[in-house]
Amino acid sequence: MAKILLVEDNEMNRDVLSRLLKRRGYELFFAEDGESAIQMTLELAPDLILMDISLPKMDGNEATQHLRAQSACAHLPIIALTAHAMASDRDKAMAAGCTDYETKPVDFPRLLEKIEKHLKQVKP
Repeated sequence: MAKILLVEDNEMNRDVLSRLLKRRGYELFFAEDGESAIQMTLELAPDLILMDISLPKMDGNEATQHLRAQSACAHLPIIALTAHAMASDRDKAMAAGCTDYETKPVDFPRLLEKIEKHLKQVKP
């Protein structure tokens, strides 16, 4: 069972995504800000991170940059989740080190395809 860290400060978004992912058999862990995301990633070694970009304390782009600086996280799939749908927002997330990008409201089938694709690339 793949471990996914869901980094999301909005309780409703966290609840909806967690129910969807649990039904698919993923083991879920949660962080509500960028600082907690870094700490939990280093402690739990998840297989994939769903990273909200607009977070308190430290945003998702900055948290991703910190994670990418850790050798253990260099190839960890990180999918950015954001309500910001401009091309420049996507570019910032990808430049920070995100592996992929998904806008909110989330298209669940498309997100699941991305999750499965990235998990297969890490664990063939």
